[in-house]
Amino acid sequence: MTGIEVGAVSVVLIVVLIYAGLYVPVALGLVSFLGVWVLRGNIDMPINLLSLAVADTVLDYVFATIPLFAFMGLVVGKSGLGRDVYDVANSAFYRIRGGLGIATVAANAIFASITGSSIASATVFTRVAVPEMRRFDYTRQFSVGVVAGSSVLGMLIPPSAMLIIYAIVAEQSVGHMFIAGILPGVVLSIAYGILILGLAYAAPRLVGGRSPAELREEGWEALTFAEMVVKLAPVIVLVFVVLGGIYTGWVTPVEAGAAGSLVAMIIAVLRRRLSPRALWEVMVDTGHITAIIMFLIITASMYSRMLGVAALPTTFAAWLETLHLGFTGLMIVYVLLLILLGTIIDTASIILIVVPLFLPAVETFGGDLVWFGIVTVVGAEIGLLTPPLGLSCFAIKSALGDPSITLFDIFSGAFPFAVTMLMVLILVIAFPSLSLILVY
Repeated sequence: MTGIEVGAVSVVLIVVLIYAGLYVPVALGLVSFLGVWVLRGNIDMPINLLSLAVADTVLDYVFATIPLFAFMGLVVGKSGLGRDVYDVANSAFYRIRGGLGIATVAANAIFASITGSSIASATVFTRVAVPEMRRFDYTRQFSVGVVAGSSVLGMLIPPSAMLIIYAIVAEQSVGHMFIAGILPGVVLSIAYGILILGLAYAAPRLVGGRSPAELREEGWEALTFAEMVVKLAPVIVLVFVVLGGIYTGWVTPVEAGAAGSLVAMIIAVLRRRLSPRALWEVMVDTGHITAIIMFLIITASMYSRMLGVAALPTTFAAWLETLHLGFTGLMIVYVLLLILLGTIIDTASIILIVVPLFLPAVETFGGDLVWFGIVTVVGAEIGLLTPPLGLSCFAIKSALGDPSITLFDIFSGAFPFAVTMLMVLILVIAFPSLSLILVY
């Protein structure tokens, strides 16, 4: 078999194995190892490449951001800041029709800026926001749909684990990726707010909810400004330490992760939410998350090296040029592929499998790789809201513990938000400055 044939078969085989249920890094590593073995005809070459992949991953300084930000996000979850942020957002938006939905989006956006995890956001706000919205007569579909849709902000608004993984794969600055995610994250949050307002006025039965007058009659009272400041103060401090430190250049992303973890621990201890047992659980969970992501990156590095040996990326880029698609056509094909793969595999896997194939083509057309990373993350995240995989939707279902709310309710409720994400993605592609104006 030629290198092109081996490379093409390997890509198809990886997707088939993942869809069949094989663990993603195992599929990547196994197919990559066998591919190099077939191409070189001896087992020494794939063993050497695997050793290099492990060494490069372990020694990469940037990788230290992953356990640090994971630890910080888990500690923040233990400290109860998610509920505080939601209480503040609810008090700010309760006068608006569909206000609890907008409050959930706003709270998720703020929470994302200190955790960087969509699954963490989905889990926290399922337990915080859904019961509140149901208590005030919002429909099942709308309640879970808002949480599912807004949870994906955790993958876009920095610090984001997916932006870190993309930065490692594409050899880009983590700091630049974080900065590039700000405006698209804000635009997506605003688009969600507009969507909720539109649904509340155009389809009130779909949304449900009670008016501000009805809330006051029941004795519900909004927080005072002073109470809102007190509840938001820890979040503001964390955002200032982590994101402020990175954007001002005072600290590197790795140092920001360490500083944020320390501040998060101090906040949790002061709130008496971090017992020795809770700290141990956080450390164990951090180890699990780090090990999983490291395994993914090691096997993805092996996969990239196998593709290089097969010369598939350069050949694929040359083939795309012969199609005369142009840059716009290339991006249409890429987005469709992201959405298709997003229905069967998670965002990290999509980044690790697809990005190495398309990077040479994007560079040939003069596309900016930082902007391309934002496009990749937003496009892949649409899959978090679409069946059959829809990781955020499944996370919400498992966190609910309510048999009356089905997966169909969650997916149908999330559908308008997935469409809104696609519209924002088109906007980011059409206007690259949305993601680059703060970077350069």
